[in-house]
Amino acid sequence: MTTPEPESYAELIADCADIPAAITTSGRDLPDPREPAPWEVDEATFAQVSSLEEYV
Repeated sequence: MTTPEPESYAELIADCADIPAAITTSGRDLPDPREPAPWEVDEATFAQVSSLEEYV
């Protein structure tokens, strides 16, 4: 049996709302989200673009 593709966001949301909780939670606790590491540029990475007038 195949399910037709939804033709609108409303149909997609309605389809997702019909998914049983037993399938979506799977009985596991998820870990707490971690703080992302701060974004840093090292010297080697900076050197790759330092001579460019415009970085695209």
